[in-house]
Amino acid sequence: MYKRIVVPTDGSENARLAVKQALELAKLMNVPATALYVIDTSVYASIPPDALILDIASILRKDAKAALDYVKKEAAKKKVKLETVTREGSPSKEIVDFAKPDDLIVMGTKGRTGLARIFLGSVAENVVHHARCPVMIIRDAEKGK
Repeated sequence: MYKRIVVPTDGSENARLAVKQALELAKLMNVPATALYVIDTSVYASIPPDALILDIASILRKDAKAALDYVKKEAAKKKVKLETVTREGSPSKEIVDFAKPDDLIVMGTKGRTGLARIFLGSVAENVVHHARCPVMIIRDAEKGK
């Protein structure tokens, strides 16, 4: 059915919930998983280019490594074959561009509502609307009450 499970992660608790579901599915379907971390370049796009931007980029790379190391550890526990990928750019665009039509994207959502959703948008919402493959959204059960 699916050739690969793609699980975007940012290291958040919502992403970790999605990681657990993604790895369970990968194990059940006997397919590999790919953990994808996108360094959001908009974070430092408006900062003048100097040494400060290098510090920010370094911090973001460390965050990426920590998030992907968590997924590696969880995949090893479940004996799921895992690839890790880091990209830079707009998270929703990079996720959509990375996934292939025969993939399944499994991702968490922050569940923004109201003005925050209108002004900030949602990476998950953008991925659902633009992905060329199925997308499974994992919500925090506690927040869904």
